[in-house]
Amino acid sequence: MAGSPVSTALPHFRYHPDPVASGSVRESTETCACCHRGTGWIYTATFYTTQDVSGSFCPWCIANGSAAERFEGVFTDAYGLDGVSEETAEQVAHRTPGFRAWQDPYWLVHCNDAAAFIGEVGYTELAAHPEALDQLRLDLRMNGWHDASQLENFLTDLGHGASAMLFRCTVCGTHLAYADAS
Repeated sequence: MAGSPVSTALPHFRYHPDPVASGSVRESTETCACCHRGTGWIYTATFYTTQDVSGSFCPWCIANGSAAERFEGVFTDAYGLDGVSEETAEQVAHRTPGFRAWQDPYWLVHCNDAAAFIGEVGYTELAAHPEALDQLRLDLRMNGWHDASQLENFLTDLGHGASAMLFRCTVCGTHLAYADAS
């Protein structure tokens, strides 16, 4: 049956390598809305469709594309995936677990490929990746944060009302981030 797990190991998602750690997949006794099986795991994040979906999906129905196809939906909007191949945009939107965010979540791109989503982080975790922190600082300045003191206060307060979505380039390994706030 479509979506049935072939082993107890979760499927591999190139663009979301650890959906359990990010909170997008969790252990559960729920049955999948697509394959109607209890696999021990269930998806907990976003799915966009005009159809009425009763329940969540197992990781296998996400990985093989059956959930997106059956319910004519996407796990992530293709917004922001400029410059990637059609195949990559399809993989991210239809066969990769999304993630929860205060604002509409979007995927970052680096080296002409979708980056891998690592998770929602605060300042301490972000500071461990200086290239991501510097890139976020520059992005915020370009979007109107001209007061350096206010910008640094915002960044050091990440994790308390606002957070950063951390990604890693699948080609060169560079870390990237964007800020998300309520």
